[in-house]
Amino acid sequence: MPTLVLVLLAALGPARADKLPLHTAHHWIVDAEGHRVKLAGVNWYGADNAEFSVGGLAYRPLAAIAREVKAMGFNSVRIPWSNELVETNPVVPDHAIAANPALRGKRALEVLDLTVDALAREGVYVILDNHVSRADWCCYEGDGNALWHGPAYPEQHWLADWRFMARRYKNQPAVIGADLRNELRFGATWGGRDPALDWHAAAERGGNAILAENANLLIFVEGIDYALDLSGFARLPVKLSVPNRLVYSAHDYPFSIKGVRTYDDYLKAVQSKWAFLRQESDTPLWIGEFGTCQQPRCLDSSNPKQEGFWFRNFIRFLRETDLDWCYWPLNGTQLSGHTRKFGDLEDYGVLNRTHDGPASQEMLRLLQSVQGPARAIKPAR
Repeated sequence: MPTLVLVLLAALGPARADKLPLHTAHHWIVDAEGHRVKLAGVNWYGADNAEFSVGGLAYRPLAAIAREVKAMGFNSVRIPWSNELVETNPVVPDHAIAANPALRGKRALEVLDLTVDALAREGVYVILDNHVSRADWCCYEGDGNALWHGPAYPEQHWLADWRFMARRYKNQPAVIGADLRNELRFGATWGGRDPALDWHAAAERGGNAILAENANLLIFVEGIDYALDLSGFARLPVKLSVPNRLVYSAHDYPFSIKGVRTYDDYLKAVQSKWAFLRQESDTPLWIGEFGTCQQPRCLDSSNPKQEGFWFRNFIRFLRETDLDWCYWPLNGTQLSGHTRKFGDLEDYGVLNRTHDGPASQEMLRLLQSVQGPARAIKPAR
């Protein structure tokens, strides 16, 4: 669909403006009047990387990229950030913001503020995601970011940083959620005797710390094993101090599951790990990350060995379940980090290299096919 048409469609806007704050009702996220709000979003990374700023600002003005997000039909953005950003608040390097001279010399938190404000002006919701402790590309063994804490960033820092972020954006209603920690791995457990590994207990501490600062935020809790496993919920659900604020989050990629040859195989594989929540829990489920490359073989294929086979099944799954989701990523180019080079092509990105349009019209079409809610719910009386 041409960008001009997308802009015109976005300008029409929804028939009903959401009434904030948001909360949960059974399987759904709803507004203050009980109407469903389906999150159909995109990840905009970079504040978690060495540039300490969302990507694309070297090529296009911040406000223009925010408008592009809205024009393409996304209603929410997950912004990854690092504890290093919060605790050191460095000046954003000039090369990362070359197309935004007004940002030159500004520190990371101020650029993040302006990013949130730009999205808010477009009516786009923001979910803040504590992606890593030390700024870097996620994830690899030995990166020091596998748990919510580490020697240089103990748990008390994690909690303090989240309290700080909750306070900082308390008066910005566009910030509707906190994704407590990205892709717990390498020993993290759901429950268990070792408090240093028990993500379930830490998630309750973290969620309650945030809610003590801002009780209106949704709290997104990922599973363990790279957010691929929420099976522990069945025996040990998360309980927060404020009701109707919890959302579980899973991630899914072409490489997440092996041996899938049919759609039924795919359903069986995810059902045991996280999809069961859709039937067995009153808590909403949000796919916080999923993605594939821009090539045709990655978007649709009958060959189980190609990424497009997974993507075909995943999009079908989203249509049938009507789940909330957030694609990885928006970025058209890479930022600096492990195995990454600033300015190289981001081959999963929704945007092109110059961040002024979609990298793949077919990818955007498929994502747009599941942006709208298939189900409306009636507000409780």
